[in-house]
Amino acid sequence: MSDAASATPATITTLIVRANAGDRDAVSAIFTALYDELHALARSRLRGHAGLTLLDTTALLHESYLRLVRLGALKVENRAHFLAYAARTMRSIVVDFARQRLAQRRGGGTGELRLDTEAAPDARGEEEVLRVHDALEELARVDERLVRLVEMRYFGGLTEEEIGAALGITERTVRRQWEKARLLLAVALK
Repeated sequence: MSDAASATPATITTLIVRANAGDRDAVSAIFTALYDELHALARSRLRGHAGLTLLDTTALLHESYLRLVRLGALKVENRAHFLAYAARTMRSIVVDFARQRLAQRRGGGTGELRLDTEAAPDARGEEEVLRVHDALEELARVDERLVRLVEMRYFGGLTEEEIGAALGITERTVRRQWEKARLLLAVALK
């Protein structure tokens, strides 16, 4: 779907300037130009969450697009910042989806009675998503920038160089803060 040849840094920068000014067509053009990267980002975001079988990569990508378009004007500086923002949006969608699925499993206020002997679907995938989300929320109270770094690296698959550019820090600082974030998250997830 993307036209990789036209997705030069200058083209992306021009589109970002237009999107920041409220041009919704520019947001669509950014999505088109970066579709392959965004699709890989969505795939990365869903990796390891087999329990979320109703939410596939394409559905996650398209829901992200709809949320960003509904938002109107973007406030991003560059390609890496846009991908980081997309990663945050995807995380939010997956968390919302996991909460919705868990609520449905717990009755969701409907009082439905199942009369079959089929085993209930496993809720561990949704619970894991929510545990990681809660751990990231806890980490955000300590250091918001660490959460952005985790979203960009773990969920977004951005390189250390791209993360450094988006956050305005060196690659060495990215590596140090990644290790710090991993340690803090490991403690929070115990």
